[in-house]
Amino acid sequence: MKHMIFGESHGTAIGVVLEGVPSGLALDLEQIAFELARRAPGKSALSTARREADVPEILSGVFEGRTTGTPLCAIIRNSDQHSGDYARLRDLPRPGHGDFAGSVRYDGCNDYRGGGHFSGRLTAPLVFAGAVAKQILARRGVSVGAHIRQIEGIREGSFLDTALSPALFDELARRDFPTLDEVRGQEMQEAILRARTEGDSVGGVIECAILGLPVGLGAPDFDCNVEGILSRHLFAVPAVKAVGFGVGFDCAAMRGSVYNDPLRMEGDRVVTETNHSGGINGGITNGMPVVFEAALRPTPSISLPQRTVSLSRHTDETLEITGRHDPCVVHRAVPVIEAAAALAACEVLEGGAAL
Repeated sequence: MKHMIFGESHGTAIGVVLEGVPSGLALDLEQIAFELARRAPGKSALSTARREADVPEILSGVFEGRTTGTPLCAIIRNSDQHSGDYARLRDLPRPGHGDFAGSVRYDGCNDYRGGGHFSGRLTAPLVFAGAVAKQILARRGVSVGAHIRQIEGIREGSFLDTALSPALFDELARRDFPTLDEVRGQEMQEAILRARTEGDSVGGVIECAILGLPVGLGAPDFDCNVEGILSRHLFAVPAVKAVGFGVGFDCAAMRGSVYNDPLRMEGDRVVTETNHSGGINGGITNGMPVVFEAALRPTPSISLPQRTVSLSRHTDETLEITGRHDPCVVHRAVPVIEAAAALAACEVLEGGAAL
């Protein structure tokens, strides 16, 4: 199953085309709406004040409530744009954003309003696609869930030390701020609000897990490596700057005697006593939960003065950004990371990685 995201933040609509969707799937539109509501802005002081209904309109690929097997296309209309807030950004690119690189890549023809195609707004159709993928995975006994592992320097416990289950994933998905530890979660929210008050922003880490993938999927090569497939989907999410599997970068400070996951029998099944490798060895699933972290950078649109350049005058300038922006995107990105993981898991199960 392949997908293509289209549209711009301040255009008429954003959307996605999904190819390879199996026919006969009775889409649960309420579940899709629930996933989109998890990502939606404007619900608290933790996010941008922009308000969008995010109601998907399915244009093709569904007939009488079931998928047809032909390309599934859905759009989400934009309705709350303040394009005037971005007029200066045509000439003054935001540090840390895709403004400058995009202007060069597209010869200055890119839509700069609200970040255009580089905007986090484009994650809404990705969540739609991921919600469809989750329903496909459910038929195979596969589930996906995530939590906020870190905001700025505040970090909570890991999925690697938690009894994982679809019920836990459902519980986390229904929390406005999905953390395992409510105390840590409150501290994280306070850090976001402090950054907002100071005209700044913060980043963080989302930890995600996939349950139910059988052992033996994938291959060590480029096209079918499970870590590679997941990373390709994750790095297509705006703001993701690092991905680590299992203990991730911490493995560099560990000895083999600590990092290696001991094997043992559990009935007639081979399991590992720990899951430091995140359920993948040699690019192939080992039957344990696939666990990874995605690090998201701080939001580049901040109200503090920043050094930039004028693209027309070729001079050094100072930029002070106005408008409505997230002081942190991490809590809204949890369903986005889940969506990317679900789409990757479908590729692993249905594509060449399963051979």
